[in-house]
Amino acid sequence: MGKKETSVGTGQLGERIAAEYLTGQRYEILETNYRKPFGEMDIIAKDQGVVVFIEVKTRHVSAFCATALEAVDVRKQRRLSRIAREYLLSRRLDDVPARFDVIAIVLNQKNQADKIEHIRDAFDCCG
Repeated sequence: MGKKETSVGTGQLGERIAAEYLTGQRYEILETNYRKPFGEMDIIAKDQGVVVFIEVKTRHVSAFCATALEAVDVRKQRRLSRIAREYLLSRRLDDVPARFDVIAIVLNQKNQADKIEHIRDAFDCCG
């Protein structure tokens, strides 16, 4: 299995774990892997009337990497903001409160969640 295939598999596993975690936190999952030509939103959910756009970052415990917030740099934030605006407008939800969360998942050697970090309201919408 090549590096790209491994990272895609790890990402998909992390997104499934994050969706299960969010469901356990009483979030309603609205969309997963919401794709547009300019990018993808991992999870879109609803939390007590707020539409939540969620970026999931998944790493193995042995991997040295930036923190979840560092991995969602300003360029990525702009892309996610654009996707969020498009989603809200296309569903006529532009008057509904929204926020951006980041979920960081660290997998152990058995590909099980060793740690889940949920950063609520991680960044503001940017243009």
